[in-house]
Amino acid sequence: MKRTKRFKSHDVVFEKRSDGAILLTAREELGPVVEKTGQWLHDWAKKTPDQVFLAERYGPGWREETYQSTLQKVQALGASLLGRGFTEKTPILIMSGNGVDHGLLSLAAQYVGVPTVPVAEQYSLIHGAHERLRHAIELIRPKMAYVVDAIQYDEALKLEALNGIEIVASRTGGKPGVTAFDDLLKGDGSVDLKSAYAEVGADSIAKILMTSGSTSNPKGVLTTQLMMCTNQTQIQQALPFLCDRPPVIVDWLPWNHVFGGSHNFNMMLANGGSFYIDDGKPVKGLFDRTIENLKLQTGSLLFNVPVGFDMLVAALGKDDDLRQRFFSDLDLIFYAGASLPQNVWSSLENMALEVKGEIPLMTSSWGLTETAPACLMQQEPTPQSGIVGVPLSGLSVKLIPDDEMRCEIRVKGDNIMSGYFENPEKTAESFDEEGYFITGDAMKFVDENDPNRGLKFDGRISDDFKLSTGTWVRATALRADLLSCMAPLAQDVVVTGHDLNEIGIMIVPNREEIEREGYKLTQEDGLIICDLLKGEIEHRLRERSTHVSGSSVQVKRAIVLAEPPSLADGEITAKGNLNFRKILTRRKNLLERLYDNQDQNIALV
Repeated sequence: MKRTKRFKSHDVVFEKRSDGAILLTAREELGPVVEKTGQWLHDWAKKTPDQVFLAERYGPGWREETYQSTLQKVQALGASLLGRGFTEKTPILIMSGNGVDHGLLSLAAQYVGVPTVPVAEQYSLIHGAHERLRHAIELIRPKMAYVVDAIQYDEALKLEALNGIEIVASRTGGKPGVTAFDDLLKGDGSVDLKSAYAEVGADSIAKILMTSGSTSNPKGVLTTQLMMCTNQTQIQQALPFLCDRPPVIVDWLPWNHVFGGSHNFNMMLANGGSFYIDDGKPVKGLFDRTIENLKLQTGSLLFNVPVGFDMLVAALGKDDDLRQRFFSDLDLIFYAGASLPQNVWSSLENMALEVKGEIPLMTSSWGLTETAPACLMQQEPTPQSGIVGVPLSGLSVKLIPDDEMRCEIRVKGDNIMSGYFENPEKTAESFDEEGYFITGDAMKFVDENDPNRGLKFDGRISDDFKLSTGTWVRATALRADLLSCMAPLAQDVVVTGHDLNEIGIMIVPNREEIEREGYKLTQEDGLIICDLLKGEIEHRLRERSTHVSGSSVQVKRAIVLAEPPSLADGEITAKGNLNFRKILTRRKNLLERLYDNQDQNIALV
C-alpha cells in the first residue's frame, strides 16, 4: 500500500527514573520561534501579498482577504483600538462564531497587545446558555464585545452584564448604540501604532481561552504569544511538508476552541496558507452547506471530528467529481476529539488510493487548551486509529505509571500556559513540584518495548470509577468500545456504575439512523420505549460479552434517553463533549431506573 513519503520518523529519548516516572522527549531540538503572530503576517504580506489568507462565503462565492489586505485592515483596527485606550488590561469579548471580521479583530488585538476572549456562539444564541456567557463577562470584564449581527444577537446584547461595554457589529441592523465594524476599519492617525506593535513580545497575552467547564465553572487560560508561536514551530518540525507549499483548509472547527482557533488558524498564518471558513457543520441540516463549500473549494489539509468524517465518506461515495477533486491535492487527514472508527479510516484510505495512488498522512495528536494545544503527534504513518504519537520538539513529557502500565501524563515546555486568569489557587494546583502541568489524562504505550511506536490516549483519570466490588472501570476506553458496538444506533453513551455492582449505559440515540432502520419509537418519562430496539441492544451486548471478559468491561443493562443532552443545563460543553457528571446528576431518577430490575424498559443482559 503506497503512502506519502513526506513525513518525519519518530525519534524519542526515553528515560526511566528511580522514582518510577518516565520522561519522554524528542531527540530533535526546537528550532527558531518567532516572537509574535504579527511577524508571520508581515512576512507573508511581503512574500506573497496577493495570496488569499482568510475567506468566507459571500453570495455564490467567497469574500477573500489577501495577506496584504489583511495586514492593512489589522493595522487600521489596531490603531482604532489604541485610540480607544485599549491595553493588555482591557480584553475584547468575541461572542460570534468563525468569520473574516472575527479573524481580523483577533489579529488586530494581538498586533497591539490586547487580549481577545472568544466564547462559544451558543452561549449567546441559546437563551438557556446565557448563564455561561454571563460568567465569562463577569470573570473577564471586557471593554468591548463583538458580534457579527446585532439583530441576530439582540437577546444576548441586552444582558445587564454588558452594560457600559462598547458593542461592535459587522451588521448593526440600525440598532442604536452599536458601533459598526467598518468604523473601526477607519483607523486612528493620532496613535503611534509602530511603537505599540514593537512593545508586543513573547510574554504578551494574545487570548484568554475559556475551558469547557465540564468539572467546574470555566476558567480563563492565559494564552501568550510564546505559547502559540512555539507550538507552530513544533508542528512544522513534526510535519515538514507544511513548509513545502502554502497549505489550504476548508474548516468549520470553532475558534473559541484552541484546536480550531489556535492550531488551525495559526497553522495557515505561520505557513502562508489559506483558510476558507466552512459555515456548515457535521450535523443534520448544516452538513449540506459543507458539501456545497467543498464543491467550491477543496483543501490540502483536512481536519474534522469522527462524526464529520463519517458523514463526509458517505457524501464522497456518492459524488465522483467531488471525490476526485477532494483527494487529488490532499496531504493530511487529521482527526480530533475521539478515535476514528476503523471502517471510516479504511474508506478514506481506499478513496485516496483510487484517486491519487497514495494515502495522505492520516494522523491525530493530543493536547489541551492549556497547552496551545499540540503536545503529542503521530507524525509518521500508522495502519490504525487511536494513536496520538510522541512528544513534539521542545517539550518534556512525564509519565507516571500505575500497576497496569497506564500512565498519567504531565507536560512542560514553552507551549504550556503559566496560569489561569485571576485564579492563583487553581494555577498552583495545576503544576507539580517540578513545574510539569498536571493534565489529568492517561496514556498507554502502543508497544512498551518501543516508545517510538507512540502513545494511545486512555481517558481522563477523573472519569474512572470503582464498582461496589472494588473493581476499577476505565470509562473512556469502555465508552469508545461501546460506541463501536452500538453504531450507528448510538450517538453517544454515558457509562454508569460508580459504587454499584454492575456497569450500565445511558444511550444518547441517533434518532435518524434508528428510524431509518424501521424502529417505531415512543417516549415516556424521559426514556425511549421500543421493544424491538430494546431487543437489539440486548442482542448486541450479549454478543459483545462473548468477546470480552471481566466485570470491569461487561455491560449488564442499558436505557435509551429521550431528551438529548442540554447545553443550557451544562450536559454538553461548547466543544460538543458530554459532561457525564452533569448528566448523571440531572437525570438521577433515570439512573435509579437503570438499576431497577423490575423496570420493563431496561435492557438487561
